[in-house]
Amino acid sequence: MDDKKIHLHHDQAVWHPCTQMKHHETFPPILITRGEGVWLYDATGKRYLDTISSWWVNLFGHCNPRINAAIIDQLGKLEHTMLAGLAHEPVIALSERLSAITPGDLSHCFYAGDGSSANEIALKMSFHYWQQIGLPDKTQFVSLQNGYHGETLGVLSVTDIPLFRQTYAPLLRPAHPVPTPDWRFAADGVTPEEHALQAAVVLEEYVAQHHAHISALILESLVQGASGMGMYHPIYLRRAREICDTYQIHLIADEIAVGFGRTGTLFACEQADIAPDFMTLAKGLSGGYLPLSVVITNNTVYEAFYCNETSRAFLHSHSHSGNALACRAALACLDIIEQDNVIASNRDKADFLNQCLLPVRAHSSVKNFRHCGMIWAFEVENPREGFVRWFRQKGLEQQLLIRPLGNSVYLMPPYSINQEEMEWMAQGVLQILNAM
Repeated sequence: MDDKKIHLHHDQAVWHPCTQMKHHETFPPILITRGEGVWLYDATGKRYLDTISSWWVNLFGHCNPRINAAIIDQLGKLEHTMLAGLAHEPVIALSERLSAITPGDLSHCFYAGDGSSANEIALKMSFHYWQQIGLPDKTQFVSLQNGYHGETLGVLSVTDIPLFRQTYAPLLRPAHPVPTPDWRFAADGVTPEEHALQAAVVLEEYVAQHHAHISALILESLVQGASGMGMYHPIYLRRAREICDTYQIHLIADEIAVGFGRTGTLFACEQADIAPDFMTLAKGLSGGYLPLSVVITNNTVYEAFYCNETSRAFLHSHSHSGNALACRAALACLDIIEQDNVIASNRDKADFLNQCLLPVRAHSSVKNFRHCGMIWAFEVENPREGFVRWFRQKGLEQQLLIRPLGNSVYLMPPYSINQEEMEWMAQGVLQILNAM
């Protein structure tokens, strides 16, 4: 089949996510035929540096030989079996390893296929826990202003991005967002730490008044992704943990986008030295290879469901829960993190890229330049009409796959990026800014 026919069929048959399809009349989708390392190649052979890790999922590059080998090995043994009444070696091994490396006493893993599903499970499990122990009034959730936890209906109720939420508002549960600790919203002269502490005061005031009806606080740890990589001081996580303990509510840490080293530590919660009651992981969990997500919780929650009566079990199911191929990919990723000392290596790479980005940081159009681990972001002042599509197209001209969030531009490359590629990426972003 020639490329023209592929494009034609693709345009007619595929309804793309988070996309106004009519825009493809002017900007048709790029047909990607292969990937290698940080690069994606289109049907003409042109390559694009994947600056956003294919929606934040790819940690170790496309077609990574070690992850490929693990999946191929597993493919010759078992591709999938249901996890109800059965088990297999990869899901047991992954669960044991996650239990060993996650903070505190998180020790029980419940699997799904995507981040939104994992957050749905965490909300349901938290709600159900209070029912089990005789506190049935605890049915509400608190979330952060500008937070994002997915787009299925349960988690859309605790998502505070109008673009995703507004249309479906009649279908959603009442929301209770509290002020964000994101330092971009700090008053002049207020430090990120002071702003985080001020936000925590409002959180405590709300929780103190309503805790009898609150099941959990759900938040993105350290970085609010969909709001433009809003970053906040770890002190907020520490205060949130203390407030949840004081008023007997759960803390759900959504680390779907930031887990596995993205913020500079293996898990973002480590920077506040706290353990949540639930941690949700996806995206980088399988290195961007296969759909896989997990909710990890502690023994206190687990024991509330441990009973002879089936009606007291957590009766949530997912056909591909704990898929064997996906679990092998995840195990390979954990091997790479451990064997290649990735967390320390990333710190060196972040230092180098920060130097490369100094001209971007100093650019007259740039404000709120920020960095956390292997995430960089900034706002463009006075963006032109159609800024997002314009910036994306200019990026493609610079051989960069880049996708701004409103007027926020962010970089979240695979950890496998090398110095030459970092220089290329930084220079390309600068060229786009200079073209404005």
